Amino acid sequence: MATFIGDYTCKVDEKGRITLPSTFKKQMDSASGDHFVVKKDIFEKCLVLYPFDEWERQNQIIRERINPYNKEHNKFLRNFYKGTAELVLDGNGRLLIPKRLLDQVEISREVIMAGQDGKIEIWAKHLYEQIDETEDDFASLAEKIMGNPEEDRKQG
Repeated sequence: MATFIGDYTCKVDEKGRITLPSTFKKQMDSASGDHFVVKKDIFEKCLVLYPFDEWERQNQIIRERINPYNKEHNKFLRNFYKGTAELVLDGNGRLLIPKRLLDQVEISREVIMAGQDGKIEIWAKHLYEQIDETEDDFASLAEKIMGNPEEDRKQG
């Protein structure tokens, strides 16, 4: 599995193609090849780009937790997969993002491609620049989520 590190400003051409930064290509497993899946993020106004092997890993997590004959689970599945698209890098290292997805997240000319472990977030540059978490807020969030491992082991 790839671990994507860094964030890069990229241009979107008139056809909706974005060149995948070479750093991300180098960070990918060869097993992923040049196939990806893109979808709108569940929580944020951005797209999420998964190398195909990571997409399959995410599907496995879902399969282990979901009963397709449960009405709520079925609703989740429908919404999770809604709008997904399979992409293939072209010979010039570009991805053609469907216009409907670009429109959903206000992407026009410039994007930020931000590595986030096994996936890449694709943000409209103006929205990415509005993310304004102060250092203290982030430190508090990190403490809350990551906590003190020693304390967590004692309590568990």
